[in-house]
Amino acid sequence: MKKTRLHLVWALSALGALACNSTKDAKKDNMEDGKTMEEMPVDPAHSSKNALDWNGTYQGTLPCADCDGIQTSVTLFESGKYNRTLTYLGKSDRGFTDNGDFTWNDAGSIVTLKAKDGQEQMYQVGENTLFHLDNAGKRIDGSLEEKYILKKNHMDPTLENKEWELVELMGEKVSFKEGQKKANITFHSELSRATGNNSCNVFTGSYELKPMGRIKLGGPAATLMACPDMEIADKFNQILTQVDNYAINEGMLSLNKARMAPLARFKLTSKEE
Repeated sequence: MKKTRLHLVWALSALGALACNSTKDAKKDNMEDGKTMEEMPVDPAHSSKNALDWNGTYQGTLPCADCDGIQTSVTLFESGKYNRTLTYLGKSDRGFTDNGDFTWNDAGSIVTLKAKDGQEQMYQVGENTLFHLDNAGKRIDGSLEEKYILKKNHMDPTLENKEWELVELMGEKVSFKEGQKKANITFHSELSRATGNNSCNVFTGSYELKPMGRIKLGGPAATLMACPDMEIADKFNQILTQVDNYAINEGMLSLNKARMAPLARFKLTSKEE
């Protein structure tokens, strides 16, 4: 009986030594040029570039040494292009917009925005998140860590990338006269911009979707052509500055303010149905 137990102890010891040596060998085999396992490249198939739905618009307010914050918006396109808007709060909201190309690192985890003036900015790409990196490509830590994060805009496929035609405005049905353009709006998810026609002029403006059907529309800019009938156009322009939430029910879109009656209602255009 004792011999059996002794043999069992020897067997377990041998297995333990084998497992230990196997682990060491595995670590050794996975070293390349002195790199630790933590430094080894990730599986390209599961990188941020290949595994995440990364294209879209990210927003946040970054710390600023001599202003109240840098309101930042970065849009990454699948084509490898980017748009960026920086607004310096507290300095008469002075800001600028630029665009250019971006590239991925070999691991498919970091993008580098290359401005036309030669300056570069790196971001680590996470799930619906961009981490603003320092000049060495490292995450910023410490008490300000959370302030160097840009969040991707909330998306709603039932609302976005569809053309919606105006059918009701401030509780009254809309009818367009012969030759008059039909008012419409489209929310473009990749650009986070709303575009359309107010029945006379084309318009464009930023928007941000939030959970629970909330929406924030930036002041839209429109062309200034005069039309024989401006009533619908003027009212449409007015409600776009008031909307703070939306709802979609049975293929109809309502743009609302608080819990009041819908400011405007839309239907999908025939080409979207």
